[in-house]
Amino acid sequence: MVNLRKRGLWGVLALFVAVLALAAAGCGGDDEESSDGGGGATTEESGGGGGNVEALPSSSCTAIEYEGEGDPDVLLASDFPLQGSSRTQTIQIVEAIRYLLEQQNWKAGDHNVAFQSCDDATAQAGKWDSGKCSTNAQAYAGNEAVVGVIGTFNSGCAAIEIPVLNQAPGGGVAMISPANTYVCLTEGGPGCDSTEPDKYYPAGSRNYARVVAHDAYQGAAMAEFAKEQGVTSVYVLNDKEAYGLGVATNFRNAAERLGIKIAGFAAWDPKASSYEALFRKIGGTGADAVFLGGLIDENGAQVIKDKVATLGANDGEVKLFAPDGFTTQQTITEAGESSAGMFMSVAGVPIDEFKGAGAEFAEAFKPRLGGKEIDPYAIYGAQAAQVMLDAIAASDGSRGDVIAKMFEAEVTDGLLGSFEINENGDPGQAGGAVVGFTVYKATDKLETVKSLSPKPENVEAARGT
Repeated sequence: MVNLRKRGLWGVLALFVAVLALAAAGCGGDDEESSDGGGGATTEESGGGGGNVEALPSSSCTAIEYEGEGDPDVLLASDFPLQGSSRTQTIQIVEAIRYLLEQQNWKAGDHNVAFQSCDDATAQAGKWDSGKCSTNAQAYAGNEAVVGVIGTFNSGCAAIEIPVLNQAPGGGVAMISPANTYVCLTEGGPGCDSTEPDKYYPAGSRNYARVVAHDAYQGAAMAEFAKEQGVTSVYVLNDKEAYGLGVATNFRNAAERLGIKIAGFAAWDPKASSYEALFRKIGGTGADAVFLGGLIDENGAQVIKDKVATLGANDGEVKLFAPDGFTTQQTITEAGESSAGMFMSVAGVPIDEFKGAGAEFAEAFKPRLGGKEIDPYAIYGAQAAQVMLDAIAASDGSRGDVIAKMFEAEVTDGLLGSFEINENGDPGQAGGAVVGFTVYKATDKLETVKSLSPKPENVEAARGT
């Protein structure tokens, strides 16, 4: 997202039936340099392969990229939306993966590793597309050379892909995300369906991990920040999607613990043409803040415009807060001046707060960006890729063993600091950048206000425990 970034699940989980169809299929999209940020040497013919490795279909994936000695043994894929508002972040993640592979001479231990970058977005949607996520996952599962997937960016796409990869032949396919924050992908709790997270793992074992803290942390972080801003009463809205409802619930729980009154908890209809009546109702509660749990893509710009039209400027009597589903330049572009003064959070810390290996990576990676600023997600993407490559290196090269080694990961002084992958697939025993969040304020761009890591007791409250 991450632009988390993240999410809408209920409308797409009808595609869960795709779990039963593991035949190889195309990725779906464009195989153009503009769709993946370019880069990387490729095999001579898209759709071909090298050695025992067959390429994923070229309809949205690059040709196989490999610069090592001999032929590749295994195939690593990335799965991100390379079209739309998230593109600025995702093309840097993909380039960071390529950079790591080059640094390791396209090897992970004794295994020669080839790479393909795949797009899960469509030009029509301008974001991740449920159909492409399903088709991509079936392609990965059906290609026996694929032993790992780095992605997704959006939790809604992850919800479609995880169960397909979970029951892929050979023990499943390992998947690790640098951006998904939807709590229910890995654990149950408030805002989760009673079948979550078990329904994502039909084989009965886990194959998915992430290197970023989930939304219980984000909800707690934003509640702490709202308290610091003097908020005493907040009306919490969500976009009717699972991510939005989840993060809204996490925020509400943490805010209540901090003594902030919950003036109301409701959903906005993404298909509505006006929200002025909703905000007049909110104004009648006396709330001095509004929290928007959801995505800018769910008619979020109109919600912001009508909030300002009805309740005044965002830095006035009624402040406006939103999670990472809104934390993108797209929000400012679409909402215009109405976005000014709203606060938005995102998982991760600013580039200048990375220390040690993370700072060193940023410095070494920067020349590849042609003068563009490094997005923090490039470092999160690189860390996810390093965990995957280390798992492949420690494995016997089989799918099942790559998954096993990923769950044994213990990262010491890594790009994000020190952490382990716990039994749920979340980063455990973590601090620093792994559980850090950045709060931005909208002007004509996103301006950093503060970075913070929420207190453990507030995270537990956000979880509903």
